[in-house]
Amino acid sequence: MKIISNPDISKQQELLQRPQQERANVDAAVKDIIKLVQESGDQALFAFAEKFDNAKLTTLRVTEAEIEKAKSQIATELKAAIQTAYQNIYKFHEACFTREYPVVETMPGMTCWRKSLPIQKVGLYIPGGSAPLFSTVLMLAIPAKIAGNKRVILCSPTDANGNINPAVLYTANLCGVTEIYKAGGAQAIAAMTYGTESIPAVDKIFGPGNAFVTRAKELAQQQGVAIDMPAGPSEVLVIADEDANPAFVAADLLAQAEHGPDSQVILLTDSISLAEAVNEQLSIQLSTLSRKQTAEKAIDNSKTIVLDNMSACIKWSDAYAPEHLIINTTNAEEVAEQIQVAGSIFIGSYTCESLGDYASGTNHTLPTYGYARNYSGVSVDSFVNKVTYQKATAQGIKNLGPAVEIMATAEGLDAHKNAVTLRLNTLKNE
Repeated sequence: MKIISNPDISKQQELLQRPQQERANVDAAVKDIIKLVQESGDQALFAFAEKFDNAKLTTLRVTEAEIEKAKSQIATELKAAIQTAYQNIYKFHEACFTREYPVVETMPGMTCWRKSLPIQKVGLYIPGGSAPLFSTVLMLAIPAKIAGNKRVILCSPTDANGNINPAVLYTANLCGVTEIYKAGGAQAIAAMTYGTESIPAVDKIFGPGNAFVTRAKELAQQQGVAIDMPAGPSEVLVIADEDANPAFVAADLLAQAEHGPDSQVILLTDSISLAEAVNEQLSIQLSTLSRKQTAEKAIDNSKTIVLDNMSACIKWSDAYAPEHLIINTTNAEEVAEQIQVAGSIFIGSYTCESLGDYASGTNHTLPTYGYARNYSGVSVDSFVNKVTYQKATAQGIKNLGPAVEIMATAEGLDAHKNAVTLRLNTLKNE
């Protein structure tokens, strides 16, 4: 990676810029796809499956027989690993979820409270292709299960034989998701937005994807369908000091770089010797990767920035707002306490991002492209609506009503005032 030593703060925005995405061509293509799905429903999805996946489909919904077959195709050790991840993710997400909140008496006779109610219909999108992300099934379907959503739809593309990856089907079934459809790309997002003969429209769509899927989700949001978060290519930022193991740092950078050529990895350090050692390790480890070409392209978009001290590294990290932040320093916990902006933080030399990506318990569906400044990663809260309640007794409206009458009058909203006044007058006459 290119090493930049002690850059001036005026260069910060330029150096931390994400790779630019080609939006014009993507936008036109996605709008065409959405229009065809709206007009032709299932038939459009069949046509897109043949065009993009070389699959000739006649039905979209995965059958029970296909799910059972998938179970038999998964190795025992993989099933055990998925089960371990399931248990950790379920345990963490359930512990972090608040279903009901305490009832608060804001004044005598006036009580307020809040409850988490499940969103009725949610759609999960799971990418396929060269890296079918069955781990993302865990990250989305487990929170949905805890939330208690009434209907959970899962869409994923097939191979040329019309089969969804068996690990995706096995994991979905383990999580209780049985309504699974053979649809990928922007067309799957369109189907979950507008509905087709087979695939129902949903209230909120979750899941990662390429630029086409991301744009389709943005357009779905304009139609009143919520999405989990805006997203761009995946990214990691590593803060490391002179005591960090350069092999560990290089491995963490490459683990992110292999996601895609548009992924970005950044190393912030106060040690030029570490920066150089990491570059040596990158060359060594790259040669062993099956996705070497992909990782190399991502590394070309990435850089190492050497700063004067760890305090500067922290400030530059916050300015970048990384999706994943790995802190590989002697005093990693102290550094972590000073971080203000990140999607998910990995503390210490042994806490590689891979643990969180698969099985530590936290969620790997996180805000990218700087959205960590104002978005949180997926949790059970993402799958519910937080509904507030209030209840006034006769004493409550007597106590609070006069203040509301005064405020409504000041805003010129006579009907608001009258709704209170009628009740107060009724109580006076009793």
